[in-house]
Amino acid sequence: MNIYKLNYTNEETAIIDLISKGVYVEETFRDIISLNYGQGIQAVVDIGQIVKVPATYDDNGNIIIEPIYYDGVFYDVMSVQDIDFGTNEVHPTVFVHTFAGLDE
Repeated sequence: MNIYKLNYTNEETAIIDLISKGVYVEETFRDIISLNYGQGIQAVVDIGQIVKVPATYDDNGNIIIEPIYYDGVFYDVMSVQDIDFGTNEVHPTVFVHTFAGLDE
């Protein structure tokens, strides 16, 4: 099983790349296009943005200082086959999280 941690500039760029690599396949049913997992893809998690510095709040829950995020959006992909994601594959040491109980 392969677990990939990915970082893209934005969601549109991510979806285009994931389709081009067969992670997602577009399927049409009754004129509605949906994205489904490609062959051998076990899971795709759209993590979105990851907080680098949390927001600061006052006693009433109002934001005093806005959060700061890492650049781009993040995805995790679990696949039975090897996929070359090039520079979009990241090996985080700071914003580490586990995927399906596995940490790679």
